[in-house]
Amino acid sequence: MAYAKIKKPKLADVIEDRIEAMILEGTLAVGEKLPPERSLAEQFDVSRPSLREAIQRLESKGLLMRRQGGGTYVQAHLHKKLADPLFELLNSNPRSQYDLLEFRYAIEGVSAYFSALRGNVDDLSKIKTCFDAIESAQKNNDLELEIQQITLFHMAVIEASHNVVFLHLARSIKPLLEKNIADNIKQLYRVPEVANKIHQHRVQLLEAILSKLPLVAQNASAQHLIYIEETRSLMLDEKSIFKCELGSLHLDKK
Repeated sequence: MAYAKIKKPKLADVIEDRIEAMILEGTLAVGEKLPPERSLAEQFDVSRPSLREAIQRLESKGLLMRRQGGGTYVQAHLHKKLADPLFELLNSNPRSQYDLLEFRYAIEGVSAYFSALRGNVDDLSKIKTCFDAIESAQKNNDLELEIQQITLFHMAVIEASHNVVFLHLARSIKPLLEKNIADNIKQLYRVPEVANKIHQHRVQLLEAILSKLPLVAQNASAQHLIYIEETRSLMLDEKSIFKCELGSLHLDKK
């Protein structure tokens, strides 16, 4: 019986696969600049010609791009087809904000579960750092900064799930997520009791993830988003009732 020889993989193939994996897992972010060729070759412990060949292939695939005299970057438009122009329409539609809350309920809940299950020391440290930044912004009464830090907190939870589909989907719609968070905060924070309740939900989510309790983390995320949706709806209904009563009052006066 004849056996086929096992071919040793070409070095450029190995480098190409490794860089692709780094882009996929988010280690190399969209738009990020790669280290200089010499430094990258040393880090991979490979020859510069092999590295150059791998980079050229990744360029032809549309994953990398070179700027004349400016280095090599992960292609900045990898998420563009996911995000434009449909998401721009969603971003401008008030009703879609409730649909986005339901989407967040799904992706953030599962991400919280897997973050508690899979999150490593660096992941958990990043989540805690983002949470501390939220509290710092609150103490300084900087609402815009708080909104940014809340977005980063939820992104850090999604990243810690180590699910590359969740990661890239969330990154592609980050502006939508941030707008949804901003709309929620600006509406709900008008009532101090509601603001405190939302913060407590976030504390419970953080503690569950740091304590490595997947089901508790998923439940905390679900309670957080359900409370936001129900409270937003209630406040909107009360506003509508007030407008109707005000309109009726004007008619009575006539």
